[in-house]
Amino acid sequence: MSAESGLANASKENSLPNRSLRPGFPSGFLWGTATSAYQIEGAVNEDERGPSIWDRHAHKIGNILNNGNADVANDHFHLYKDDVQLMKALGAKAYRFSIAWPRVFPAGAGAPNPKGLDFYDRLLDELLASGIEPFATLYHWDLPLALQDRHGGWLSRETSEAFAHYAGHVAKRLSDRVKHFFTINECSRFVNLGHGHGSDAPGLKLSRAELNQVRHNVALGHGLAVRSIRTQGRAGTRVGPAENIVTCVPAIETPANIRAAEIATRELNAGYLTVMLEGKYTDAFLADAGKDAPQFTAEDLDIISSPIDFVGLNVYMPEHYVVAADNAQGFAPLPFPDSFPHMDSAWLKIGPEAMYWGPRHVAKLWDVKSIYITENGTSAADQPDTAGNVYDVDRIMYLRNYLTQLQRATSEGVPVLGYFLWSLMDNFEWTDGFEKRFGLYRVDFNTQRRTPKLSASFYREIIAQNAVV
Repeated sequence: MSAESGLANASKENSLPNRSLRPGFPSGFLWGTATSAYQIEGAVNEDERGPSIWDRHAHKIGNILNNGNADVANDHFHLYKDDVQLMKALGAKAYRFSIAWPRVFPAGAGAPNPKGLDFYDRLLDELLASGIEPFATLYHWDLPLALQDRHGGWLSRETSEAFAHYAGHVAKRLSDRVKHFFTINECSRFVNLGHGHGSDAPGLKLSRAELNQVRHNVALGHGLAVRSIRTQGRAGTRVGPAENIVTCVPAIETPANIRAAEIATRELNAGYLTVMLEGKYTDAFLADAGKDAPQFTAEDLDIISSPIDFVGLNVYMPEHYVVAADNAQGFAPLPFPDSFPHMDSAWLKIGPEAMYWGPRHVAKLWDVKSIYITENGTSAADQPDTAGNVYDVDRIMYLRNYLTQLQRATSEGVPVLGYFLWSLMDNFEWTDGFEKRFGLYRVDFNTQRRTPKLSASFYREIIAQNAVV
């Protein structure tokens, strides 16, 4: 064989595989990134913003790793134009952000702050000028402190009603440019960790009965907000929740185990998605709660189950692997062995199949026709080399495997319309402060310099190809 023919054969061997033979994502699949207000905005005392429960919680010594706080965070309030260009450089076509309730209603209710939505007006105009569609989240945990101190926060249905008033005000002002609103982000996390465990704001450790009442009032706030947005928003405005679903994966894909995983998903999401989509608490949920069940009316359930346009799912890991069981539940969750792999955050167990089963269960159980993956991503050590480069091949590994499972879901007709990677850039990661990094862009919090990691190039290529690469 001649040298020329050998080179020609090597070239053929090293050429890219034919992507036309791969399943890819549906045409028009929406690729985006996600952030939240308190984690990136900073400027906590500008434009007459009021304090939130997280402002107080973060300033209490010992609550946040290394005693960090988000007074400045990423200074996105001032650097938003630069940050929109980071999205544009990725080729992202959508951006999920949250609106800070304390900016709009510093006291939680009453008269709105005239300056409250000015920042979001500027942000929306910048996004649309760059061809990026805005998706707004109305509550990403930054409850106005005044509501916590005056009414006990989500312990009171007055907070549910105040949230609906705030949601309607925002929809009236911004639905000329925002066509998709998420009501509440991750009910289960901020209820359980903020009101039961005490680690998140407002740092409470309530009784079981009180915790269930908070859970109900949050679901009620969602339903009231849906109705308020329908009334105040422009025609065509779409609305739905964004929940970190308790994803139950069949340990082995047999018909019996798959059915068990479906049953488990319905029951273990009873306080949030199930009641929102069915208009009732499951018998098992109420029986388990017993005398500690929330107080509610039939009208409450009707409000909570107000029709929605889509469901947002935050999927990071399988909450449970399950098998069929001959018991009253019909399923048995399996324990995670000590050797089960995880990412930089110890809680983030690596189970890519959650990205397939989560949306599949939601579509099948509740006949949901429109689903968005509103968060997915991972922390990583992200140590820069001497030149400042971050070669986060661990994050790429995680994303490639999860997106392969999402591609499996869409190829089978599961109606997932888009994906928002968490997160655009490193940020204030709640109780982990600035120590856990989830971003595609590394942030030097001393200089506010943003530097793309290798995963930014990976995600850019996925968006360009509309397929896992």
